[in-house]
Amino acid sequence: MGEIIPHTITILKTTLNRWSDMVGNIPEELMTQKPIEGEWSAEECLQHLIDTEQWVFPSRVRAFLESEDFPAFDPLSQGTVGKVQKQAGELIAEFAQLRDESLLLLQTLSSQDLSRKAIHQELGEVSLEEMLNEWAAHDLVHTIQAERALMQPFIKGCGPWKQYFLDHTIIA
Repeated sequence: MGEIIPHTITILKTTLNRWSDMVGNIPEELMTQKPIEGEWSAEECLQHLIDTEQWVFPSRVRAFLESEDFPAFDPLSQGTVGKVQKQAGELIAEFAQLRDESLLLLQTLSSQDLSRKAIHQELGEVSLEEMLNEWAAHDLVHTIQAERALMQPFIKGCGPWKQYFLDHTIIA
C-alpha cells in the first residue's frame, strides 16, 4: 500500500463517522451492555479509542518526527476504560475533537516521513509507516469489537438463525 497516509486518513475519518452514527442512533442501554463478563461494551471500545487518540497515536507520530523513542501503552493499567463515567454523547464529542486534531497532524506528513524509525518499548524498532498501518487496523478492530458487542443480544434472541452467526458469537 503505497498510499498509507491518505488511506489512514480515510479510515480514521470513516471510524469517526461510524461511531457518530452509532452513538447518535443506538440506545444507551445497548451501547453499555457487555457481551459477556470481561469483554468491553461498545461504549468502552469508544473510551479506549479516545484513550489512544489522547495518549498514544498522535504522540507517537510526533515522537517519530522528533526522532524520539516511545513507551508501550497498556490499556488496562494506563487507560480509562471502566474508570471514567461519561455518556456516549460526551464520549463522541471528545473523540471527534481529538480525531480532528489527529487528522490535521496526519496531513502534515510526507512520504519521506514514513521511513522514520523509533524504538517501541516492547516491539523494538518500528517505522512510522508501520505505525500508521497499526493505527488504521486498531480503529477497525475496536469498531468491529463494538459491533460484535452490540450483536450479542440479537444473536441470542434469533432462535434457529443463531447458526448463521457462529463466527460472531461471543461465548463465555
